[in-house]
Amino acid sequence: MGGVETEILPADAPGVARAAALLRAGASVAFPTETVYGLGARADDAAAVAGIFEAKGRPAFNPLIVHVATFGAADGLARFPEAAKRLAAAFWPGPLTLVVPMRAEAGIAAAVTAGQPTIALRVPENALVQALLREVGLPVAAPSANPSGRVSPTTAAHVMAGLSGRISAVLDGGPCAVGLESTIVGFAGGPTLLRPGGLPAEAIEACLGQPLAVQEGGAVSAPGQLASHYAPRAALRLNAGAAGEGEVFLGFGPGAFDENLSPTGDLSEAAARLFSTLRALDARGAGRIAVATIPDHGLGRAINDRLRRAAAPRD
Repeated sequence: MGGVETEILPADAPGVARAAALLRAGASVAFPTETVYGLGARADDAAAVAGIFEAKGRPAFNPLIVHVATFGAADGLARFPEAAKRLAAAFWPGPLTLVVPMRAEAGIAAAVTAGQPTIALRVPENALVQALLREVGLPVAAPSANPSGRVSPTTAAHVMAGLSGRISAVLDGGPCAVGLESTIVGFAGGPTLLRPGGLPAEAIEACLGQPLAVQEGGAVSAPGQLASHYAPRAALRLNAGAAGEGEVFLGFGPGAFDENLSPTGDLSEAAARLFSTLRALDARGAGRIAVATIPDHGLGRAINDRLRRAAAPRD
């Protein structure tokens, strides 16, 4: 695939209308959410969904998140256990994805769920994507809008750097506020954290009044679970106290670093800047990146998850 002239659409009514028309026609369109930019296609069209996998080079066993504008639209696609209903009421719209049993009549293309009986659903908060979903009037499957395994995009320019000429359009809504993908929770055998993300697990546990189980190993049951993922070109060394020879130092908190996710030690700022900073270090030709220790609580848990996957051995 290649040679498509990728349109850059403005964040206004005509831009939304054009993006919606392309999606309804089966094209692939990137758009901003509060987490990262997604690469969307109508989830009920097998050929449209195949275009996502082709553009990204994404493995077919890796399922996709389906985005809808309201809980009512989500409820038409899946059956929600009581715990899932409670989380949806508390955190939707927002950076939370729920993996729930899909209804037989949902009409979702098989590749979206990788043949599993569950579907990953999210109601995003970003006003622009809300307008787009309402205009489309269909469920939209959307992983992050980047080549598979690489650093997720938080601006339209990031999307164009990886996918220009491979997708139909990018709806440019500026930088993403959260900067990390959504938290994913499943419900097989009880509420289970499948991927930490932009909603801290502590907030979910407080809402449910119980701790989340954590899935360890096993088959890929939700997006973002591949061992090597979110990777820059440079190799990463985590929990570093200092940069070694030939390394640049990515810091957190006060100190002398080549780049700093948050000089004040703010995990929200660090999450929002993680992917753009990794891209900046790649752009300056860093071959190896030493990463300072990030506290492993709140959003730090999701940051560390992404860093571990970025540092994992690559195929």
